[in-house]
Amino acid sequence: MHHTSLLTRAARGLAVLTVLAFAVSGCGAGAGAGAGTPTSTSASHTATGEQVPESAQPAERGPAPEGSDPEDAETRASSASLSGLTIAVDPGHNGDNGANPATIRESVPDGRGGTKDCNTVGTESTDGYPEHRFAWEAAEVLVDALEEADASVVLSRADDNGVGPCVDERGTFADDADALVSLHANGTEDHSARGFHVIAAPAGGRADEQVADVSEALGTALAASLEDAGLTRSPAYDDLVVRDDLATLNNASVPAIMVEAGEMRNAEDARMLQSEKGQQRIARAIVDALAVTLVR
Repeated sequence: MHHTSLLTRAARGLAVLTVLAFAVSGCGAGAGAGAGTPTSTSASHTATGEQVPESAQPAERGPAPEGSDPEDAETRASSASLSGLTIAVDPGHNGDNGANPATIRESVPDGRGGTKDCNTVGTESTDGYPEHRFAWEAAEVLVDALEEADASVVLSRADDNGVGPCVDERGTFADDADALVSLHANGTEDHSARGFHVIAAPAGGRADEQVADVSEALGTALAASLEDAGLTRSPAYDDLVVRDDLATLNNASVPAIMVEAGEMRNAEDARMLQSEKGQQRIARAIVDALAVTLVR
């Protein structure tokens, strides 16, 4: 992959286009989540960002989930073109966050006049597959899919062996991009809970009303695209979730969404998130949603 890290950004492509009239945090750890107020959901599950034990060992990537697929997302070629656009990809958390508690507990701007912890460890599956590894693996697949669609890509972190970056920088690094996608997975205590949800922030952080509208349109399009790809939408959320407490989204000046791609503690979701096929589905859905929202 020929993508650009945080320290070597590609030049910004086309300006963000106005979206058509229609048109990712439960783990919250990598986005500085707190006791937010989702405005479009009546979630009954507890959305957590508990720190995983530092001794937890990542599991190997597992098999694809069983069952028939609506489409084979590993082989399906998308007709979407993102030529001229730069997409910022933020894989949540990082592999060495757990070994550096003092660093990730430092206070940083939350984008709305307050502060948040720099970062957190994230959640993990019951068999030890950590969210930070899912986010990194899914980001690698997404970068390939974006480049196949002729987009330029910038990443908030260069590998899965470091610390941070802090949640404010995970938003501001996208300033020269056309959109930001932050990749996470949820950590609900109830192991029977499953499904994805997508999050956008309202205006009032670094984004104005027009940018916030495009963020919401992008999030709505992504939720539909993920369902089309065969992923299960979380029944705890009606539609797009709008929250003003996520520092990554609040610090973004461009259209930005966070996807909680599934429930890490649900066995079926965890298998999907850990599989190459599941990661391919997520990546293709993101590319399709970006094309629907940003390209006329």
